[in-house]
Amino acid sequence: MLEQPFPGHAAAPGTDAIEAKAIDAIASVQAKGLLDRYFQISERGSTGRRETLAGATTFMAMVYSVFVVPGMLGKAGFDGSAVFVATCLTAAFGSLLMGVWAKLPIAIGCAISLTAFTAFGLVLGQGLSPAVALGAIFLMGVVFTTISVTGVRSWILRNLPAGVAHGTGIGIGLFLLLIASNDVGLVIKNPGAGLPVALGKITAFPVVMSILGLAAIFGLERRRVPGGILLVIVAISALGLAFDPAVKFTGVFALPALSAPGHASLIGAMDIKGALSLTVLPSVLALVMTAVFDATGTIRAVAGQAGQLDAKGQIPNGGRALTTDSLSSIFSAFFGGAPAAAYIESSVGVAAGAKTGLAAVVVGLLFLAVIFFSPLAGLVPSYATAPALMYVGLLMLSSVSKLHMDDMVDAMAGLVCAVFIVLTCNIVTGIMLGFCTLVIGRIVAGEYRKLNVGTVAIALALAVFYGGGWAI
Repeated sequence: MLEQPFPGHAAAPGTDAIEAKAIDAIASVQAKGLLDRYFQISERGSTGRRETLAGATTFMAMVYSVFVVPGMLGKAGFDGSAVFVATCLTAAFGSLLMGVWAKLPIAIGCAISLTAFTAFGLVLGQGLSPAVALGAIFLMGVVFTTISVTGVRSWILRNLPAGVAHGTGIGIGLFLLLIASNDVGLVIKNPGAGLPVALGKITAFPVVMSILGLAAIFGLERRRVPGGILLVIVAISALGLAFDPAVKFTGVFALPALSAPGHASLIGAMDIKGALSLTVLPSVLALVMTAVFDATGTIRAVAGQAGQLDAKGQIPNGGRALTTDSLSSIFSAFFGGAPAAAYIESSVGVAAGAKTGLAAVVVGLLFLAVIFFSPLAGLVPSYATAPALMYVGLLMLSSVSKLHMDDMVDAMAGLVCAVFIVLTCNIVTGIMLGFCTLVIGRIVAGEYRKLNVGTVAIALALAVFYGGGWAI
């Protein structure tokens, strides 16, 4: 604390101003020190600026969800404007909780795959009302949280074989490459006979921008330019605004709408009683099983890429991360949104340098801001974020080097997991095939002693889940 002038002595001119600035500087240093200690920023080899930039990069890579989710649920009769707000609130709640509590650089948002299942499977497919569908999501979140709190999901993580664990990361990398390439039209569905995919129009503006953006990321990351991925996203968005008629400036600020004219608010509208019917419960089980393995694989893959694994290959605060994931679905159901999950796009932020929960906090705060700046967020076209997704997908392929080929069964099971994640476009399916081939391979090879009860139990549960026709 600075000493005050002696009584009766006038302070020198400007002394008060100097003292005020000094006090502000000390307070700023203390605040930064507190932030550094809480999130272990220096300890994990990062900086506050890097975490902030990385969090913004993750946000830019996943902000598309606030447009995709309302669009899909809107087709199923949901109020699109209310779902937009719910999607932003869910991402904000989940990401802030993940950052502050679990202290991991993993963002949470409404899962695109589970949103599609809710809209086209439950509502349009089975004829459920939006209220009953929200009730099913709420029940899924409750069961999901119970599994997380009791340690079942942590048990699953501990019993993930090394090959399947690394294979999940490889498969998700391939999956990201396919998603980004298809989204911009570089790879399209083959309209004729033959293989399921074909080359799109290579000279199309989105394709050219994506390829140039990917090459630019290579160069910027090689030069270790801070926030290089974010710079590419911003630059391509600016080019899109200048040359792409589809990218239009429609304003900056818009007040959030909890319901559109003629629509009732979705807040607290879930019909839990209706979701408890025997016809809906199998769908709740499908949501739970898919969320458990999808999110578990995603959290481990992102944490591994961020270097947040201990000597035993476990995730520090992994239990908190899993519980955060499940609590977010309960929150989302209450506000009228889709099931929540850890976003694999968090890998984009990790690639930009994220190592702590501060990055996730930044994501959460930005999603809160998006509620009021939705027109500005709409300026980011998909081909601006596609290069980042492609880059991360390529980075995740480096996990191939972690497969130990001297243990052929384990390594091959990991590759089966990786390949079938992308061939089936389903993370859980790849994990199921990886577990099953590992168990059967061990038995046939006479290496059954290398199996543990957990691995066999998970393989059997997944096999029954798929054999019973409950998989999404």
